[in-house]
Amino acid sequence: MDNSIQVLAGIIQLAVAPVFLLAGIAGFLNVMSGRLSRIVDRARIVELRVGTVTEEPRLSMTRVELRTLWRRVRLINWSIGMCTASGLSVCSVIVSLFIGHLWDLHIAQVVVSLFMLALLLLIVALVLFLKEVQLATRVLHAGREYPD
Repeated sequence: MDNSIQVLAGIIQLAVAPVFLLAGIAGFLNVMSGRLSRIVDRARIVELRVGTVTEEPRLSMTRVELRTLWRRVRLINWSIGMCTASGLSVCSVIVSLFIGHLWDLHIAQVVVSLFMLALLLLIVALVLFLKEVQLATRVLHAGREYPD
């Protein structure tokens, strides 16, 4: 009995690291959902402006801004999707650790593969997030050229 409790404690210790990664992913998802909300709010404002602006240079700029906002929405949506998939992979790692112990399965390769998948998905999410931030910054710099 003591031995099984010690083994279970070891499994729980192994699961703690992925749980911390999961907490980090959750924080990142929170940041991205906040950004998505702000982008969508801005897109709604710009869409209203497209209907009211009549002078051509300003209308052209507004349309470019709107297209850029929707590109940002697509990037952040993909980033959220990859980050969510990463979180699900981390959860699968944790479950696999317990199932492997409970049913005495030798699934080390599965656990390692799922963990590597989680990290790869997180890398893709971070790269997509970086692209969205770069796009937002690029538009911000371009906006300086056309003051109100």
